[in-house]
Amino acid sequence: MPEGWAEKRVIISSDPAALAESVAPRFLSRVSKRIDEGKLAHISLTGGSMGAAVLAAAARNPRAARIDWSRVHFWWSDERFVPLGHADRNDRQAREAFLDGLEIPEENIHATLGSDDGAGLDDAATAYAEELARFPGAEGAWPSFDVCFLGVGPDGHIASLFPDRSEIQITDRAVVAVRDSPKPPPERITMTRPVINSSKRVWLVLAGADKAAALGLALAGASYASVPAAGAKGRKRTTFFVDQAAAAQVPPDLIDREY
Repeated sequence: MPEGWAEKRVIISSDPAALAESVAPRFLSRVSKRIDEGKLAHISLTGGSMGAAVLAAAARNPRAARIDWSRVHFWWSDERFVPLGHADRNDRQAREAFLDGLEIPEENIHATLGSDDGAGLDDAATAYAEELARFPGAEGAWPSFDVCFLGVGPDGHIASLFPDRSEIQITDRAVVAVRDSPKPPPERITMTRPVINSSKRVWLVLAGADKAAALGLALAGASYASVPAAGAKGRKRTTFFVDQAAAAQVPPDLIDREY
């Protein structure tokens, strides 16, 4: 695991719509800066309503049209093991909200196998780990994501790493299969904590009063085994982008009013 993670900070917006509009230009700015430095950008996306809202806001931003997306690679921290194109898949959501409108090579969009691809769940997890390993970073056999987006569930889960389950403890693999998920659908594929925490920046985006308790526990230093969001840490920056309703239990000293 990387040492010396950045301190967690919280950025508060008034409501979910304002939250998406706040995160989207920061995302586009980060991608632009990386490309302007002559480097590839690797971005890990997430599902959920806020994940889609951020991408939709990015699609509406004029700056998106000025980015050379051929130098950007997109990944997903987790995926539901259902057929390709299924409404439950995170990659379908991202394509509809953002990716389908970009001039980007299809090979830069790294989706997991679907349940209709002929591979079982374990083989699909292995295949995604092998795909990650094609772009090794300094921290391991996977890219060091410039931005790793994460949602946070009311129970504190991130990706498909749920509280008090074995997957959150796995450190010797990049990707694992999840069975009997406490949130449907039951079969999923997820990156492990070492991959997430090798990211340069982890951006957790969450909205709603039902997330306030999980956010409060994550910021208070709860055990990552019981509150997985507490264990999500970027090497350069760890930022919780939240709306006012989700921020009810945020300590004032963690609120960043400048970033």
